[in-house]
Amino acid sequence: MNMTLKNNTSYLSNSVKRTFLNAIILLSVICLSGFSCDRKEIQFEYVDPMEKILAESSFFPGSQEAISEVVRGEHASLQFVVRSPYTINNLRVTVTQASNKDKLLPASKVRFVGFVKVGRSIWDYSRDRINSPSGYFPDPLLEEDEIDVKFGNSQPIWITIPIPSDASPGLYSGKVIINGNIENKEFHIEKDYSVRVYPVTIDKTSLWVTNWFTIDAAQLKWMNRGEDFESFSPQHWEYIRKLAKMMAEYRQNSARISPLDLSDFAFINGKWQVDFSRFDKVVEIFIQEGVIGRLEGGHIGTRESNWDSQFVVRVPSVDRNAENRFEKLPLSNERAQQFYVDFFTSLKQHLKEKGWEGSYLQYIADEPTSSNVQSYVEIARFVKQVYPEIKIIEATHSKDLEDIVDIYVPQLDFMNKDYDFYNNINKNSEGKEAWFYTCLSPKGEYANRFIELPLLKTRYIHWLNFKYNIPGYLHWGLNHWRTDPWDEQTSINYEGGNILPGGDSWIIYPQGDKLLSSIRFEAMRDGIVDYELFKMLEKKDPEAARDIIDKVIYSYTRYDNNIAAFREHRRKLMELLSE
Repeated sequence: MNMTLKNNTSYLSNSVKRTFLNAIILLSVICLSGFSCDRKEIQFEYVDPMEKILAESSFFPGSQEAISEVVRGEHASLQFVVRSPYTINNLRVTVTQASNKDKLLPASKVRFVGFVKVGRSIWDYSRDRINSPSGYFPDPLLEEDEIDVKFGNSQPIWITIPIPSDASPGLYSGKVIINGNIENKEFHIEKDYSVRVYPVTIDKTSLWVTNWFTIDAAQLKWMNRGEDFESFSPQHWEYIRKLAKMMAEYRQNSARISPLDLSDFAFINGKWQVDFSRFDKVVEIFIQEGVIGRLEGGHIGTRESNWDSQFVVRVPSVDRNAENRFEKLPLSNERAQQFYVDFFTSLKQHLKEKGWEGSYLQYIADEPTSSNVQSYVEIARFVKQVYPEIKIIEATHSKDLEDIVDIYVPQLDFMNKDYDFYNNINKNSEGKEAWFYTCLSPKGEYANRFIELPLLKTRYIHWLNFKYNIPGYLHWGLNHWRTDPWDEQTSINYEGGNILPGGDSWIIYPQGDKLLSSIRFEAMRDGIVDYELFKMLEKKDPEAARDIIDKVIYSYTRYDNNIAAFREHRRKLMELLSE
């Protein structure tokens, strides 16, 4: 009897289980058939903007307070993420203006974080490199009114609010509202958010920041949906201005614009005549848009062949039908010497007439190394003889430049290796500076802006500027779209034989005739603001500034990668400045 009872109990238990399972299946069918499902099944959570959210991400701490703490003059950033077990169609986001009693912050800018493919992983990668099972990473900020989200995918939402320099301090509150359709059934979810404005105002950027950009029509064609257009047509000038506007918005204050490449030349009566009209127009656009604190003239020299070969100079071809506009000649060539005497004599007079002489810097030849440094020095000294007042800036792999360079820009790992040398320049050399640059190197544990790296590691680039008393930063790739930037983020530099990591060649994206930012570009702009806050605190309380930076940046290759700790230290920075 006991046995029978036990068997019956087992039967009943299994029956209940089957009934329960059938109920779940039925409910699922009903939901997928368009009936109302519990909106709690849709995840809608706040996630710190320093977190990179993969499409595959499935866990988001729901207890985080949606708050951005900022100073006046910067941008508040918030990130929300949406995920659903069903496909969402027409996901839309509305953000109410943040208010504090009768005071309002400006309207927000809402963008969806897009995903791009990184086909080749970086080698010598860091311990905190992000791994994406799909090979797709979050990066571009899409300016779409609505977006579809496939079931099981996570969709980050990026909200940016410009904080006026005269905003009243205090806590401002608003709502983020999402709407969308699941199987033709509308849903509506709201979340609160806050912005805390500290009584601190950030103004112009004192850190020198340059991202080399291209205005070449062959690459700007991606702003024309991949279609070719005429160089220096009205359409081209419109694209150049949009580029300048975006650079100014993201606190770029030094621009590389080449008088050699943008000018026209004529050899008349034994002398080179230079027409600077096109160069002038480009510079004036960037001045009008507020970019140029410094004007960098592009390289005049180049390697004769491979990486270890000697430097030669570029001279206008005498054959107007030649395939290349410039030919490579050694400086010892008489025609090369005459051209550069005439060119720099004309440039000196022209810069003086335009009032640009005091801000002008000249590149000679990119990245001199120990194997070709003497040929570099030879060209630089020749330029200085023709134009003694000119200041030379250079991204360099060697510090042995016989004191001919005015602004040394070593790669970050070289800065680390020879820090005493470069620090002495920044501390003790009147009129000279030492910046640093990153590009496809350094990798490993160094900070960089690769797509596979955490955003903190990108933002910390400018914390390194403060930590090590380095007044400038350079990167070569703002918008070098050699191929379709929406197709593949890694590319091959066939000249140098290098695979360029995802995020190295560009940090902004073209879409139609618009330029889109990226979460990396946002992080770098915020890092520039952080630098300025540190400089302000350094003037007020040097020990306090040093204490904060030392708790976050331990060395060139060791950083605190905890986002909560980062927020705590930045908050302390703002609080001390508010006292």
